[in-house]
Amino acid sequence: MTNLTLRIEGMSCGHCMNAVNQALAGLPGVEVESVRMGRADLRYDERIVEPRRIEAAVAEAGYEATAA
Repeated sequence: MTNLTLRIEGMSCGHCMNAVNQALAGLPGVEVESVRMGRADLRYDERIVEPRRIEAAVAEAGYEATAA
């Protein structure tokens, strides 16, 4: 498992954090450690999912994510 911290833009409330958490938790090979305003910390299995797919899942939830 590889650690990854995402910077997330566009989050402004608890609903936003929930949406990001659900988007990340729904990806196979991803373990969400925490989602806070503007940031998510997670671990992922590089054999199952790539960072760009993780960023895309956050984008599909309506937010912009980049690896920190």
